[in-house]
Parts: sequence; structure tokens; C-alpha cells
Amino acid sequence: MIPRYSREKMVSIWSPENRYQKWLDVEIFACEAMVKLGQVPESAIKTIKEKAAINVSRIDEIEKITKHDVIAFLTSVTEKVGEDGRFLHMGMTSSDVLDTSYAVQLKEAAEILLVDIDELLVVLKKKAYEHKNTLMIGRSHGIHAEPITFGLKMTLWYQEMQRNRQRLLNAKESVCTGKISGAVGTFSFIDPSVEEYVCSKLGLKPAPVSSQIVQRDRHAEFFTALAIIASSIDKFAQEIRLLQRTEVREVEEYFSPGQKGSSAMPHKRNPVLSENLSGLARVMRSYAVAALEDVALWHERDISHSSVERVIGPDATVTLDFMLGRFTGMMDKLVVYPERMICNLNMTNGVIFSQMVLLTLIEKGTTREDAYAIVQRNAMRSWEEGLEFQALLQEDSTVAKYLKAEDLAAIFNVNNFLKNLDFIFNRVFGEK
Repeated sequence: MIPRYSREKMVSIWSPENRYQKWLDVEIFACEAMVKLGQVPESAIKTIKEKAAINVSRIDEIEKITKHDVIAFLTSVTEKVGEDGRFLHMGMTSSDVLDTSYAVQLKEAAEILLVDIDELLVVLKKKAYEHKNTLMIGRSHGIHAEPITFGLKMTLWYQEMQRNRQRLLNAKESVCTGKISGAVGTFSFIDPSVEEYVCSKLGLKPAPVSSQIVQRDRHAEFFTALAIIASSIDKFAQEIRLLQRTEVREVEEYFSPGQKGSSAMPHKRNPVLSENLSGLARVMRSYAVAALEDVALWHERDISHSSVERVIGPDATVTLDFMLGRFTGMMDKLVVYPERMICNLNMTNGVIFSQMVLLTLIEKGTTREDAYAIVQRNAMRSWEEGLEFQALLQEDSTVAKYLKAEDLAAIFNVNNFLKNLDFIFNRVFGEK
């Protein structure tokens, strides 16, 4: 599968042309609502729709004088519209336009990111089933624990990305909130029905109560959700990096023809994509911190959040879009080495079966403390002397009181670890 590359579409959401067009949409919808209230002539809204146009260079030129972007925008549009331009922005404040249009931009960005996640889920599910029975060692503290499968690892990642998808849906729902309630949110000079109409036309919900702004806890939730998604990618990428180490080499990023790994060492094949993703995740987490800092504003509002959002809005969404696309492509082409996984699984001479021996001894009548001491004694000798754990147990006279050779043979069967694999897959993927 080749993932859809959506970066250009994501970037376009944050272009000046699109931003100003969203502002104009808000203004026009507000006028439409006021026509219904008899506050704006129908002829005026017709003229506004016909003549209003975005001229970015003219807005920039006016803003150099006004030092106010919304006033510059309104002045530029009115130049095009003419006399009927006086009906724009009636009873409104700048944040009515800015916050409502910003919500639309975040909504559009979230919709792209949701598609990105869906594409990644397809790849992870494919890898999960492809390697459902590909044995590898599970590790805790970086030390061999007990066998798992690579497909089970992919299932774990799939489930985490499902949670991330739901997080993003929840955050999108929260941030898709507009306000057209005037200078400090009291609807003093604008009818509440205008807000209802504008938000409905834009696919938003009206804020039940607002100050001069939509409250920034909503935005903090959104950017935190993006940071969590990036952190999951960081977690997955770190695992690839660890598994690609020369000493492990159980998986490897695809190394394309002509690719170079080092300017000095021609043999190098480095996990550069994963390292890049881990680095970008650090930046994504910083955007979440910035959004959290925006929650506490003075009284009904100040403008300290504005400069922050002009950076983190485009940067966070474009960066995560890139990360999801890169990781999906990387996982689609990931090289897996099952033989190496088996080699690593066997390198500890069977001590990975220690828990099964422990439980069987307990079932045969030993106390847990005695069983643990017996198993640990033989396991430590196996570790230190490089001897086969099963053979040491067979030679142990204490073990022989409880377990015969055939009992040990039944214990040292790797399939014992996989008996509930179908159960896990069915629970995650919902397939029987």
C-alpha cells in the first residue's frame, strides 16, 4: 500500500488566501443571518457576495498602516464591495471572526489527520496478520522475558492508534466551536441567532458561553491530542530503532537502491526515518505545552495567545501529517527477519521457560518459595555457564522428584506461549 501524501493539502489550509477566505465566509454568513432579521437589505448581501474578494497583497499593505489584521481585511473587502460593505462586521468583534474561522481550519486539519490515521491502521493490521505467528522474544527492561510474536506487537500498536483516533475525534469535537457574541460575549449588539446560523453553515457548534474569545482549554485539548499521537509514533519508531541495532537486527527500515548511510562508513544502514520521527515528536510535545500556556488569559481575553496559535496551528498539523505519512510508508516497507528473531529467542539456552517450570512445580505440590529457588538456581547457572536450562533441570535431583523428562519436554514447547493468540486478535480486530 502506498499512503496518500496529503502535506500540500494540509499546508493549503494555513495559506493566507484560505485564512482570509474563511474570515470572509464568517462575515457573509453573519450578513445572511442579519438579512433574515431584517437588519441587512437583501440587495446588500447580493452585492457583497458578487463583489467581495480576497487581495492578500492589499490586506498586507493596509495592515502596515492599521497594525490590525482584521481591520485591514475589512477595509480591503469594502474597497471591492463599495457602499454595502458597511453592513459587514455589524455588532461583531475581531475574535468572532478569528476564533470561528480558526475552528474551521482546525476541523479541516483534523479531517486530514483522521484519514492519515486510517491509512496507518490498514498497514498495521496487515502487518499484524502477516506476522501473527512470527515468533520473537519479548523483552522487559531490555532483557529477554518470554516469547511473543511480531504480529502481536503490531496488534498492540494498532490498538494504540485506534485510541489515538478516538482522542482526535474527541478533540475535534471540542475545538469545532465558534462564537459570534460580540466584544465580551454578551450579544449586546448582535442577535444570538446570528451565531447559531453562522456556526451551522460552517459545521461548528456555538460556544454555550464565551468571553471575547472561545476558551483555550478546547485548543489545549486539541494540541495535546496531536502530541499524544506523535508520542505514540515516537514509541513505535524507538522500537524499530532498538530492533534494528546490529546486535539485534530483527527488523530494518527499507534501504533503497542508491541510498547512503554514512559519509565515512559505506557499510552503514541507519534507522534514519525512525530517528527523524522521534525528533519531530519532541517538537510536537512542545506545541502542546504552548497550547496549555494559552489557557490562562487576562480577564475576558488578552492577545498573547494569538502569536502562539499562528505558529502552532500550521506547524503542529503539518508536522503530524508528515509524521503519519512517513511512518505509514516506513511500516509498509519494513523488512522483517524471522530467522534472526528465532536466533535471538534461543540465545539464552531456554531460561525463557522459567515461569512455566515454576508454575508446574507448584502444581506438583511444592511451595512457591521452594519452586522459585529451584528454578532460579538452575536458571542462574544456565546464564552464567551457557548451559541448556532444560538439561540442568533434568539433572537436578530435586526437580526429578516432581517432573519427569516428558514433563519437561511438554514445558519446553514454545507453542505454550501462543495458545491465546487468537483470543487477543479476535478481541482487537473483532473477527472470529
